Amino acid sequence: MAVVTTWFRSVSDPEESELSTLLGRQAECRQVEQLLREAKAGHSGALVVRGEAGIGKTALLEHLRTSAGALGFRIETSTGIEAETQFAYAGLHQICAPLLDRMSALPEPQRLALGVALGREAGPAPDKFIVGLATLGLLSDAAERSGLLCLVDDAQWLDRASAEVLTFVARRVDAERIAMAFGVRDNGEDHTVFAGLPELRLNGLCEADARALLDSAVAAPLDDDVRDRIIAEARGNPLALLELPTHSRPARLAGGFQHPDVSDIPGRVETEFRNRAGDLPGETRTLLLIAAADPTGDPSLLARAAAHAGIAPESASPAEAAGLIEIGTRVRFRHPLVRSAVYRAARHADRHRAHAALAAATDSALEPDRRAWHAAQAASGFDERIAAELERSAARARARGGSAAAGAFLQRSTELTPDLADRARRALEAAHALREAGAPEPALDLLATAEAGPLDTLQRARVALLRAQIVYHLNRHREAPAMLSEAAVRAARNDPELAREIRLGALDLSMIYGDPIGRIVARAALDDPAIEGVTRPMDRLLVGLATTMVHEFSSGVPALRDALASLRDVGIPDDQPRLRPGFTARRTIGIVHDLSGRIAVGILDDELAHDLTEAYVRSARAAGALAVLPAALSLHANVLIISGEIARARELVAQSISITEATGGVRSRHSETILAAWSGDRATSIRLHDVTLRDPSHPANGAEVGLAKYATAVLYNALGEYTKAQHAAEATCASLELSLSTIGLAELIEASARAGDPDTAANALQRLTARAKACDTAWARGLEARSRALTTVGPSAEAHYREAIAQLEASRIAGEAARAHLVYGEWLRREGRRQDARDALRTAHDLLSAMGAEAFAARAANELRATGERPRKRMTQSTDELTAQELQVARHVVTGATSREVGAQLFLSPRTIEAHLRSIYRKLGIKSRRELREVPLP
Repeated sequence: MAVVTTWFRSVSDPEESELSTLLGRQAECRQVEQLLREAKAGHSGALVVRGEAGIGKTALLEHLRTSAGALGFRIETSTGIEAETQFAYAGLHQICAPLLDRMSALPEPQRLALGVALGREAGPAPDKFIVGLATLGLLSDAAERSGLLCLVDDAQWLDRASAEVLTFVARRVDAERIAMAFGVRDNGEDHTVFAGLPELRLNGLCEADARALLDSAVAAPLDDDVRDRIIAEARGNPLALLELPTHSRPARLAGGFQHPDVSDIPGRVETEFRNRAGDLPGETRTLLLIAAADPTGDPSLLARAAAHAGIAPESASPAEAAGLIEIGTRVRFRHPLVRSAVYRAARHADRHRAHAALAAATDSALEPDRRAWHAAQAASGFDERIAAELERSAARARARGGSAAAGAFLQRSTELTPDLADRARRALEAAHALREAGAPEPALDLLATAEAGPLDTLQRARVALLRAQIVYHLNRHREAPAMLSEAAVRAARNDPELAREIRLGALDLSMIYGDPIGRIVARAALDDPAIEGVTRPMDRLLVGLATTMVHEFSSGVPALRDALASLRDVGIPDDQPRLRPGFTARRTIGIVHDLSGRIAVGILDDELAHDLTEAYVRSARAAGALAVLPAALSLHANVLIISGEIARARELVAQSISITEATGGVRSRHSETILAAWSGDRATSIRLHDVTLRDPSHPANGAEVGLAKYATAVLYNALGEYTKAQHAAEATCASLELSLSTIGLAELIEASARAGDPDTAANALQRLTARAKACDTAWARGLEARSRALTTVGPSAEAHYREAIAQLEASRIAGEAARAHLVYGEWLRREGRRQDARDALRTAHDLLSAMGAEAFAARAANELRATGERPRKRMTQSTDELTAQELQVARHVVTGATSREVGAQLFLSPRTIEAHLRSIYRKLGIKSRRELREVPLP
């Protein structure tokens, strides 16, 4: 089309480009060509091209396409269409359709998920990130031979499911020889799905280039004043420079006396297109409107719809002659602004007739959802038949994982429903779907519609629960626990099990956000007459947690341990209903694991803590639940850190960050902060601590801040800055989060004893002793003995130090065992037993150095020097050069897993795994997987 080709010009410098380049866009052309060159060399990448309508995004993408063709790339494209946004995975289908013959090579879970998403297979609604992994695998395979370019224009109009999958892939590509480019119009819409991807923003052309482009667009010579006026009005927008003067009335091009209008160039261009369409014959305008209302671009559908509307086929000719539309194998508008101009300019009655014609022309057997949507857009007033069709369409969309599409169908279904009870029911379902799709404000509006109808008690409980979920999504903590408590009261009348699940979720949130309403919820749970006879592990978890809040910690431990052991031994059912707001039913398995893992730490049961957090990671990996996996990895990393497995924890933390960035999730910093503290990285730990405290989504008494304070307490204890450690530990112990209020006590006792505050240390020891007696594990007994030793004066302390070492070494918490050796050695040196001190401190230094607990190791080294012994330097290992990602790849490969299997576990393509392996071989000086199996990994 002229709009693309007219403003290309050749570049004389052969090093600048082998192709033509866009007028005034030399730097931009070089940037997109560099994207291709890097992809060709095996370094995949993505780019978001942003700018206002008409600024040249499509032209630049066309240049990218031409360049890719010259380099031999395979090219797949997709174009977002405003009218298509309610059809789940419509945009993804455009990219993947030519590649579906390669699906058989995908792992079975991924193949099934993608097949369901694209409507090729029946099955449970797929997790969108499994669909993303399948898409990554499909594109990686297609790129293997010559490279692959994926072009997505008008990406702001992609359906949400497609946008999330494609941007996930864009964040995950690495060594696959894939280049991805998205053209995104600045139109005031929410484009956060593209946040974090490399971006190229197009601004207006400079005045010299604008003049050159204008001169190429206007055949007749222009008055200098007129030219200046057009240049000023267009503000360097290429489409405006090409279109405004070409189709302006002669009077506007003469004289130049009017003031320039620089308010809204895309709007001005759209107005010009609307004026041009308005000058066409009536039947032609109707044909254009039908084409604008149809997102498929199918010329046979357009012909059938036109026939239903009584429009002759030759009516298209004036629109084609005016350069507004092109009808061939596809129906194409000159520019997306033409489509929007035609549709927005039409009267409501004319739009209704256009959609009615499309509904009549659409095959209900092949395209039931499109037919239902067009019929709904054609309807006025109530229509139960169409409302029911839309409800069935919503069910199909939800089965494919399209929550946004289901919400759109149900929202329109609600508007068309005459019966008040059915309208309320559909509004409630629409609100659920839209909340899952990340549209909380429209969901709240639909909840108001639902509440206006005749709802039964359980439906009103669901409304209260959903409102709490949405409030949590919007402000993260302020009102959600109280609203969950209200929802539980409503649910208790009809569904006691649901009420208990909601209360467990409320207790969970109250711990996370430090909300004292948790105690009120706990009392209500314990007042339930049926609570004594419950047998489900989740109910026993509720009993134990509520008891620790209302009564003594010790009285709740038996129920908690019983529930946790059942969850470990029997597993967590896949069909648990929703618990924590912000998570869908598919993710509830992660929520229960998350709560269980934290409680296991809170009751100082190291075996349960390891088993449950490992199971959390395993379940999330097996389900492909990437929205949950970062939290699973972080929680398991925290357990590994205190267990002395800092290198493994670092791998998990790195993967958690990587997946969070790839999925566009909210990054939790607690595992990074704790890792930095135990590693002795003062600068990183304090920086992350301060970032957490400044984050308004984390209340001062919430768990995230408590975890940051715990990390700071560990760091300052390691550095010997005990007063600072004491202040941080006091904040940790004040947390309502069970795990923090327990493990924080040991930090508080050490800090207080060393800071010269025996009273605080004694009070904290009293609390820790009571908890340790209730927990009765080697971990608990060891922490209590170590803490008692630190508060004991004289020779009697030695027995406690030895007991601490014996107990902690019998547990899996090797980090705390090494610290027990350290404080014992420090005590021995102060008692004047230099040789005994050397032995204990040497052991502590070796253990802490091997773990990577550098600040604690340095503390041990200083003490050793004070005894007159020089500490041994840790020998550098060849594996020290491996990155956290490479270590993870190596761990999987040594088990005998193939690159495809490792990629499925780490959510990377097989080609990226091979690239990591090459780097591993080079760093370790080996050549094969067999040799890698002989390398001891940390």
